[in-house]
Amino acid sequence: MNYRQITHDYSVSGQIAPEEVAAIKAAGFRSVICNRPDGEQAGQPPAEQVRAAAESAGLEFRYIPVISGRITDENVAEQAAALQSLPGPVFAYCRSGARCTNLFAHAREARV
Repeated sequence: MNYRQITHDYSVSGQIAPEEVAAIKAAGFRSVICNRPDGEQAGQPPAEQVRAAAESAGLEFRYIPVISGRITDENVAEQAAALQSLPGPVFAYCRSGARCTNLFAHAREARV
């Protein structure tokens, strides 16, 4: 599993599978955010499968789907609220990690 650390408390990656959650937990993450809408690509595991694996591993989980290239004010508000309430460090994923990175930047600006 490859991921990119954005801050000491927030990292991003591309799509993960439920069986990768154990490695996420072992890496020290305490929360997972899915920013990828279900059904975006054939064969993509649904967020509920990842949620079940995360919660089974003792991780918090939030599903905040964002359509690629269309970050909304609501998405930003939900992400900012999640980042305020979730225990860190937080692991966020989408198709490539770009949406999670952009959404994080917008959420930080909204909190300033």
